Amino acid sequence: MKSLNEQPMITSSALVFDIKRFAVHDGSGLRTTVFFKGCPLRCKWCQNPEGLSPKQRPIYFENSCIHCHRCEQVAYDNQMTYQNNRPYFNLNYQGDFDNLIYYCPSNAIRYDSQPYTIDKLLQTIKQDEIFFKQVGGVTFSGGEPFMQGQYLIELLKRCKQENINTAIETTLVAPLELIKQALPYLDIIYVDFKEFDEIKHKNFTQVSSKIIKEHIQYILQSKSKDKVIIRTPLIPSMTATDDNIQSIARFIHDIYPEVKYELLNYNPLASAKYPLVDLEYELPQYQKFSPQQMQHFYDIVQQTGLKNLIKE
Repeated sequence: MKSLNEQPMITSSALVFDIKRFAVHDGSGLRTTVFFKGCPLRCKWCQNPEGLSPKQRPIYFENSCIHCHRCEQVAYDNQMTYQNNRPYFNLNYQGDFDNLIYYCPSNAIRYDSQPYTIDKLLQTIKQDEIFFKQVGGVTFSGGEPFMQGQYLIELLKRCKQENINTAIETTLVAPLELIKQALPYLDIIYVDFKEFDEIKHKNFTQVSSKIIKEHIQYILQSKSKDKVIIRTPLIPSMTATDDNIQSIARFIHDIYPEVKYELLNYNPLASAKYPLVDLEYELPQYQKFSPQQMQHFYDIVQQTGLKNLIKE
């Protein structure tokens, strides 16, 4: 993995893999959620595998394919292979895949993301401006939005100039200086705190939890502390343990007892996305936790003294 100081910081444009309108779970009110490409973590349960790589790539939609072999006919050398009645793309190919996408008659081959300049993305966000007048706004998610660096900071500034409420969903695995620059322009800060134990966190995500703890401590001791909502995704046999939930809750309580904390129930639907990016979902087919199981976890949090537990 690249060091944090080497993460790409794009100012002219950024890759966006999805824009979800009328979202109700990514902040207050109706929101437009923008999903940026690129993430420094590799969580075993990743909900958005199409957002992991910072690079644009072609993806294949089997249900749209008419198996005409047109892509095979127009492909350049080393660009792809056609096997098992479908195309496989060479992601190490030095060039674009425009020809495959252009000549596919059924739209079965598409890019996983599109570049947006700040002006273009702001214009897209403002299409929903009528819904922002009350308590709605825009939420930047991913991937990891901070991998877009100065682009994100400039976009946040532009949003505030337009009086748009702003939220971010972040792992905080980013340079602290970048986080400091963003804080004045954020109204809501969702922070993923997945696993307290550093060894387990690295095993689950390929990244240590140390930097996350350090950055959480900084934010919860800053003027932005009341904007923060800490979230723990409950993954069966991994993060959803009594010890992990208790450790995270105690850690954030000792920094700021008034911090908001949310436990996210397991989402079993993410596995359907993995074939699109030629990945395999590693986890068994777990089910969501029952209301009784969720209440058990809530009880653990409340025993630590945290006052602002968000329940689903």
